[in-house]
Amino acid sequence: MEYACQLFDEIAQRSVVPWTILIAGYIQMGSGQKALDLFWQMPERDLVSWTVVISGFARNALAGEALKMFSLMRRTGMKPNEFTLASVLKASASLAALEHGKMLHAEILKFGFESHVFAGTAIVDMYAKCDRMEDARKLFEKMTKNSVVLWSSMISGYTQNGHGEEALRLFRGMQETCNGVNEFAFSSVLRACADLAVMEQGKQFHACAIKAGFESNTYVGSALLDMHSKCGSIEDACQLFDELPHRNLVSWNAMIVGCAQHGRSMAVFTLYKQMQLEGFKPDQVTFVGILFACAHIGLTEEGQYYFDSMHRDYGISPRLEHYTCMVGLLGRVGRHHEAEDLINKMPFEPDSVVWRTLLAACSIHGDMELGKRVAEFVLELEPQDDASYVLLSNIYAAAGRWEDVAKTRNLMKAIRVRKNAGCSWIEVKNRVHTFKTGDRSHPQTEVIYKELGTLMGQIRKEGYVPNTDFVLHDLKEEQKEDFLYQHSEKLAIAFGLVSTPVGTCIRVIKNLRVCGDCHSAIKLVSKIVGREIVMRDANRFHHFKDGLCTCGDYW
Repeated sequence: MEYACQLFDEIAQRSVVPWTILIAGYIQMGSGQKALDLFWQMPERDLVSWTVVISGFARNALAGEALKMFSLMRRTGMKPNEFTLASVLKASASLAALEHGKMLHAEILKFGFESHVFAGTAIVDMYAKCDRMEDARKLFEKMTKNSVVLWSSMISGYTQNGHGEEALRLFRGMQETCNGVNEFAFSSVLRACADLAVMEQGKQFHACAIKAGFESNTYVGSALLDMHSKCGSIEDACQLFDELPHRNLVSWNAMIVGCAQHGRSMAVFTLYKQMQLEGFKPDQVTFVGILFACAHIGLTEEGQYYFDSMHRDYGISPRLEHYTCMVGLLGRVGRHHEAEDLINKMPFEPDSVVWRTLLAACSIHGDMELGKRVAEFVLELEPQDDASYVLLSNIYAAAGRWEDVAKTRNLMKAIRVRKNAGCSWIEVKNRVHTFKTGDRSHPQTEVIYKELGTLMGQIRKEGYVPNTDFVLHDLKEEQKEDFLYQHSEKLAIAFGLVSTPVGTCIRVIKNLRVCGDCHSAIKLVSKIVGREIVMRDANRFHHFKDGLCTCGDYW
């Protein structure tokens, strides 16, 4: 920039062009204020100079400034072009400012730019980032399907908004329609595979990325290690991380969070030190991973140290997710009242998630009095939150207060709150098989239950005794045992054992926290069948092998 400034100063009569070029250079370097000062010194400004500033701010995480500049430009009476409006839409999208985005869409329609690829893609991207996928899809279907950027925006939108299966379908459509696929589409589809935990399909897309020459791309590489980690193969994720030619903060964070979720807390602390030695400063995501790692092995003092370190050493103000991690850490070790004090001292209003985290801790430790009070806070914020009713009901059930259990469940019925049923799923030969407790809908039901019966008999010989304390229903003892045998994770594992080659790893995902009885049973199953069983529950990963679990029975 120094040389550019010298050249600029040597120009006797400067037109708009050199001014605009120098402003663009400052924006490219991240010097937004210098660019703005220079912009206001310009003797005259044209549409290109306004657009350069607006698009530069939009690209460099200064969306609010971009919107302000657009408003000032419109006050001058200058009409925007397709590129100006697309840049402002990008700013609206990053702020999830839907109403502002709709106004811009109307302007684009007025100027006749909607069918133009650049403006049309920006509208699609805005709706996708505002979680309006139906609106995004309607416009997408009207447009010519030869733009890689347009397809990438749609795939990214489906992934970000939790529609992973649609993201996978659209990616395959992109492969058939476009001449090529870019790194952003690969990154998005791999993250969709990660969210769905479909490892076999993820590996196929991994092969496509290698063939397309994107394996060494930083963003694709980070998405690959995230996919392998979330699908249960932390070893493959570690290998990919070690082989990355260039690492950025995203890849470091993906590895730190991945190791934390798999209970490799010591590896997290090692990675944290290594990233700083290589010149990377931790951000909010880094500390979420570190606090996860502390919570998974009950390191309360270390967790407090890192929580305090955020602001003390790096000037990062803890967000709600960091407080939630600390509440979970304190609550899990039984320090419920300290966790409640931390919530009350937060510099912002607590949400239902942080209160529910404390409620879950009360449920684990059977703290009925605090649990009742905390449940009231959650339900005041989210009256239809089924998880809180279930946790409160579980607290009553564990204490044998069946009348209160009945009252809680009757209240759920009265206000039409439906419990989110526990389910587990497993991917076999590119197909996902889902099971619920007592499920008999699978085509191979007879084979599954025969295998399950054999397994239960074998682990009983190894010392397994059904822990009916985890059946939170007022049933006879024999009925409770039958109920435990048919939990969804046991059915998924039995199916996996009869459907995959001997010796291969079984990978199961459950939408809720795995119960203590299933945890004990699966440890023994892993020993008997001589296979590793990896389970991702709502809290973390469990790696069962040779009768042991990597969580050390602490989850």
